[in-house]
Amino acid sequence: MNRFIRMASLAALVLALGTTAFAQAPAEVAPDFLKNAKHLHPTGAVPQKNSNLNFNFNFGSNGGGIPGVDSIVNFTGRFNANGLAVDGVTSQNLWFYSMVGNPPERGGITFIQSPIIPVSLNLLAADGSVALHYDVSPFVLPTLLSPIYTPAQFSSSPFPTQWADADLRATFFHSMREDWHTLLIPEVKRTVTMSLPSGSYAYALNSDGSCCLFVLVDLFEFENLLFPATGVPVDNTTLIGAAELSGEMTTKEITTFLFPNTYLFEGSTANCCILGFHTFDQELGTPQNGNLPRDYMMIYASYISPGLFGAGFQDVAALSHEMAETINDPFVGFDFVHNITPWWFEGSQCQDLMEVGDVIESLPANVTIPVKNIFGQTYSLQNVALLQWFELESPSRALGGAYSYPNAASLPALSPDVPDPATNPFCQFL
Repeated sequence: MNRFIRMASLAALVLALGTTAFAQAPAEVAPDFLKNAKHLHPTGAVPQKNSNLNFNFNFGSNGGGIPGVDSIVNFTGRFNANGLAVDGVTSQNLWFYSMVGNPPERGGITFIQSPIIPVSLNLLAADGSVALHYDVSPFVLPTLLSPIYTPAQFSSSPFPTQWADADLRATFFHSMREDWHTLLIPEVKRTVTMSLPSGSYAYALNSDGSCCLFVLVDLFEFENLLFPATGVPVDNTTLIGAAELSGEMTTKEITTFLFPNTYLFEGSTANCCILGFHTFDQELGTPQNGNLPRDYMMIYASYISPGLFGAGFQDVAALSHEMAETINDPFVGFDFVHNITPWWFEGSQCQDLMEVGDVIESLPANVTIPVKNIFGQTYSLQNVALLQWFELESPSRALGGAYSYPNAASLPALSPDVPDPATNPFCQFL
């Protein structure tokens, strides 16, 4: 009945464009519109909904998952580091985290069901008729073949594995059992369609006049079409509500809503573009699950056709960012305890969450890395920060003493101090 969030992902990928807003009617923009992107920067433009969150402070930090919720399998841990707490003022030394899967010391393989729900777009005219249709189907197979779901060779595994598993193994390389893996089992669900009202979108056409090269969507219209409303029983009028009611989306899975070159803006296209976010939808429990709150993990990500953005930021770069953050920070600090970290500052990002992609997304170099799947096809993955970077651990106990993965050059050193987050214009208080 109620849906989360304290925040959708602070891992929202945002590109600042020096452009003007379009009028409140269907608007065509130039094909090179996205090439005006100047830099990556943080934003407050994230889906926000009220909810009755279960603030359960039985930390379960002996390795067991966060108790009191019906959700994805996860393990917890703790670390000591001197830093500023969530208020940006109070000193704190003990920190807690949760991650998807089972503890590395336990070993074995944990399989995570990972449905992919492809989403096509109907761009509606003012009279409600379909002006343009944007088909997602060409982007489904390339996504499945990416190293997010198809094995690739990574330095943290003796044999090809998936992106998220390789990242976890690099983090816990010196404490895991060798047979420890966390693997995603993808399943493509039926394609659904999101209908965008006139005035809520802009678009660019392909060179042959077909739809579309890309589509830009107002963030708040997008979230209203995606998430169930707060405070009412879930119905099938939104994409997530329909998926939950049909059983195509469950609390034990990571569900990805895959869009075709669909990017979000806040208010006007001058505040563009969000390429992905991760969060969860929380619904009330039922007698069948012991009346525990039900937390449905989800990702919105767009496939990125080559050439739209800067070099190397293409295909599944946004999805790799969001999947890594879902694995490393599944509950997005929902209880104000797990995955809250000492305040950190890197590039133009400053926050206090274990958002492993955000740390690197605004850096001037080494943001993405090309990775070939087992079939020799090259994809662009985003480098991400490792747990040891947030722990302020020196030297790092991660694979190779690194702070980032797969490319250690992304974060050659720890974060600079953030003595007063309240005065840092880049710091995000929630």
